[in-house]
Amino acid sequence: MKKWISYKSVLQSEKFDVIIIGSGISGLTTAALLAQNNFKVLVLEKHFKVGGFTHTFKRKQYEWDVGIHYIGEVHNKKSHTRKLFDNITGGNLDWAKMDENYDRIIFPDQSYNFIAPKDNFIKKLSEYFPEEKIAITNYIRLLGVQSKNSKNFFASKLLPKWLYLLVGKKMTKSFFKNSDKTTNDVLDELTNNKKLKSVLCGQWGDYGLPPKRSSFAMHAMVARHYLDGANYPIGGSRMIAEHTTDFIESLGGKVVVNADVNEIIVKRNKAIGVRLKNGDELMANKVVSSAGLVNTIKTFLRNYSKNDKQISQLNKVKPTESYICLYIGLNKTAEELNLKTTNLWIYPGYDHDQNVINYQSDPNGEFPVVYVSFPSAKDPDWNKNHPGCATMEAITLGKWDWYKEWEGKPWKKRGESYEKFKETMSKKILEVVYKHVPEIEKAMDYYELSTPLSVRDMAHYPKGEMYGLDHSSKRFRQDWIRPKSEVKNLFLTGQDITTVGLTSALFSGLLTASFIIKKNLMKSL
Repeated sequence: MKKWISYKSVLQSEKFDVIIIGSGISGLTTAALLAQNNFKVLVLEKHFKVGGFTHTFKRKQYEWDVGIHYIGEVHNKKSHTRKLFDNITGGNLDWAKMDENYDRIIFPDQSYNFIAPKDNFIKKLSEYFPEEKIAITNYIRLLGVQSKNSKNFFASKLLPKWLYLLVGKKMTKSFFKNSDKTTNDVLDELTNNKKLKSVLCGQWGDYGLPPKRSSFAMHAMVARHYLDGANYPIGGSRMIAEHTTDFIESLGGKVVVNADVNEIIVKRNKAIGVRLKNGDELMANKVVSSAGLVNTIKTFLRNYSKNDKQISQLNKVKPTESYICLYIGLNKTAEELNLKTTNLWIYPGYDHDQNVINYQSDPNGEFPVVYVSFPSAKDPDWNKNHPGCATMEAITLGKWDWYKEWEGKPWKKRGESYEKFKETMSKKILEVVYKHVPEIEKAMDYYELSTPLSVRDMAHYPKGEMYGLDHSSKRFRQDWIRPKSEVKNLFLTGQDITTVGLTSALFSGLLTASFIIKKNLMKSL
């Protein structure tokens, strides 16, 4: 495991071309691409580990990823996603292909398997719904069309404002045709079969909004992403940050942890550096924030005198829901327990939106979804690095308000009532998991629950948000969300600038670096 370099005040004596706040994949991608183009970069990470949602943590002999469960497209070395990962890691990041049955959508009466590639997806879904083959085929075609149209939408974010006003509407017209509709609206146009629509929305947890609230554009990008199959980083998700950091450092860049940024220094409407919580000031020609729009605007720019406009714009969008995750350690191997790589999506019924409404009004009610992942089965190096054991993760929706009474208390010191509430939620999740994966009950050795407060403290989302900003139709209409901020020499990157997920955050780094360099780096892929 890589040893991270801790911040030292001596860095104040250096001048950097670009300082990047946050070491999630968007910040690291921006840094790697800029470093390749001869920019002197410094990445500042508040946490004691690099990687954001790609980092891992350990308890006893177990290790879990905190946010990366499966990635599409990277098994294809010609895909843009694979090429960009290879680019920022020096080609040192390896991937393991998961089973062709990458997701299983489970309802009380039946389970439905999502099979790669897309021809097999259509074939399998048509076996479940033989009278709906035309609708299923049209659905797959529409996913491709919408995802293709998204390229111009994201490319438009690179245009200067004056040029966007001239050509932006034309560039994005096709994208907004269905982006302005909810996922449910578009599926209603394809079929009247309620069960089929619910099955097709079985991955809504990947973007955090049920079908009547999510933009179809978001649904399409996620669903299409996995049609050719899913993958997992060999050695675990931390290898993404480790290889990228090594590559940045090989190019003369610096990545440091325990560097808590307090404020972006702005003079005459120009970002000139950052001030840390300890008072240190670090100077740069440009600053990039990979810390999310809310943190950037409401925290880092809180003393900026012309910030009212940005705060007003931010009020037009909402954060996503929070979540809880149960990390499970088992004292037998995945092979011994016959655990597979297929993810499980477990639902209490076919009405996703009503399931969410029911749960959020009653924490004692049924979970609206439980997503179960088997990282130790996905990683071919697991047994070499962690012999004799296996891990699982079970994730479900949370609600920030249920944890507010403990929000002012420090990590690991929130008291007996907090631990008791966590234990109640843990056992409730385990009931669901044991029902669908009964073989693990006798191998149960350890479990630990992360809550929205854990997410706030570790990922620095103010209310434990799952995926930053909500991916509603309204969100995609916010043309002010782009890599260039209102402040001169201050740039933004991350999933708030593009959309949810690792791949999207990866490409947001490419967009931001392209804007700074004034070169379309996508072409070089």
